[in-house]
Amino acid sequence: MADTDSTRVEHHPDRQRFEILVGAEVAGYAEYRQTDPTVRDFDHTVTLPEFRGRGLAAVLVRHALDDTRAAGLKIVPSCSYVHHFVETHEEYADLTV
Repeated sequence: MADTDSTRVEHHPDRQRFEILVGAEVAGYAEYRQTDPTVRDFDHTVTLPEFRGRGLAAVLVRHALDDTRAAGLKIVPSCSYVHHFVETHEEYADLTV
């Protein structure tokens, strides 16, 4: 499980990605393409090998989807991890186009 005290998620719109950091180290990221002004196509999610098995990808994707919802945007879950996450967390089904 992710250690929320030393873990944070940052959005970098200029690079079209969300990063999860453990302490000062980037542990993973979720990339998207802004396909139009209202849609983010999440197409790639990575957890670096040394950080796997801690639940960080779920924390990252949940944050990215919450941020997307708060911005009034929809998603295309092209990434297999994001697709699976949305399928298993029905509270995010309304975000897909």
